[in-house]
Amino acid sequence: MKRIKDIDKLDRPREKLAKKGASALADLELLQALIGSGTKHADVTKIAKDALKLLQEHGPDVTREQLQSVTGLGNAKITEILASLELSKRYLVDGEQPVIDSSEKAAEQLVDIRGKKQEHFVVMTLDGAHRLIEKRTITIGTLTSNLVHPREVFADAITDRAAFIICAHNHPSGNLTPSKADREIHQRLTKASTIVGIDIIDHLIVARDSHASID
Repeated sequence: MKRIKDIDKLDRPREKLAKKGASALADLELLQALIGSGTKHADVTKIAKDALKLLQEHGPDVTREQLQSVTGLGNAKITEILASLELSKRYLVDGEQPVIDSSEKAAEQLVDIRGKKQEHFVVMTLDGAHRLIEKRTITIGTLTSNLVHPREVFADAITDRAAFIICAHNHPSGNLTPSKADREIHQRLTKASTIVGIDIIDHLIVARDSHASID
């Protein structure tokens, strides 16, 4: 478990939030930013991880007593967490974008390209909670190929302040086996993701009735 002081300063939660916005942070990072610092008994990452476990178990109904069980989490920070949760509940609106946290949920968003006769390369941008920000068709290729450049993939993701992206393209042939070109493109995109700081959490190939991830 990486401690805050072991993370590059620009990638620490509070600095990342200031630079990219709150939606770019994962759940653990949001708690780290909220808690701020650890104590002599526990590092902030350990405190945030234990608090996140309670939130995952109890959701917005987590109680003060439950949070008091987290070593290193004082009353002041517990109050801030509870106040933040209450504000979220009061202002949460219906019609939120779907959470894409599995290949199956990602594939549900790709019905429109399954039967296409040309390859369509699609990018889904996600926030730190894996909520869909936007789905875009980046390029349309030929019957058998689709060339895509990293700048086309990441330009909108950067504008969206996305935390993650999911890439996908269809195979008109119905064969889900990644081609040599598919793997080369995936490798280039993976290298680019490291540079821009936006993780590719999946790269799907879809056919009419099935899908597969490029490993």
